[in-house]
Amino acid sequence: MDPNQPQGMQQFQQPQTAAQLKRRTPLWMIITLVLFVLLFFGASGFGIWAFMERGKFKNDTDKIVAKEVALTEKRVSTAKDAEFVEAEKRPTKGYKGPATFGSVELEYPKTWAAFITESDKTSTPIDGYLHPDYVPGVKSGTSFALRIELEQKSYDNELKNLDSKVRSGKISVTPFRADKVPHILGARIQGEINQGQKNLMVMFPIRDKTLKISTQSEIFFKDFDAIILKTLTFAP
Repeated sequence: MDPNQPQGMQQFQQPQTAAQLKRRTPLWMIITLVLFVLLFFGASGFGIWAFMERGKFKNDTDKIVAKEVALTEKRVSTAKDAEFVEAEKRPTKGYKGPATFGSVELEYPKTWAAFITESDKTSTPIDGYLHPDYVPGVKSGTSFALRIELEQKSYDNELKNLDSKVRSGKISVTPFRADKVPHILGARIQGEINQGQKNLMVMFPIRDKTLKISTQSEIFFKDFDAIILKTLTFAP
């Protein structure tokens, strides 16, 4: 150090220690730096968390969408199956009985098979069994989709034979007129006409005989009302 330099210059050129430099660093810079570091790590952590949540949400959403798609496809398939079943029933087939037995006529789904006996040598001149696909044996215990019976019995006596079941509450009997034969008053019977079955039957007088049209299972009630009864006609 040059002794000839002024004392102030000698002090200016003295090296500064780390402590001196630290004391001279503004406090706001230190705070800013700390906040920046904290924000950086906070933002990084949030970004990682958000990315993980996004992946989880996407996976959950994909599962929900896949489930809804499967349910929709199932509903559409079920609806198409139901439409196909209904469409297959049309056009309908028809039955027309002999004029000597009242010219009984009606239509039924084309997917049903029929086994109908017509004879004036029995107590049931018309005795018919109808069922989807094929007609099971009479003694098979099947609840047939449709029965057609023309019996050699008077209408009044057949109604009286139902009195005990009406009183016991097993069946209900109400007046009924067929759409195509509105001038003939008959009866609509619903309930357990045959033991263990849920039956629906309409009954009409035809001369000295009684016409019975019935279904032996509630599965066929809709077709019975919408097709059978809507097309039923006869000559009293």
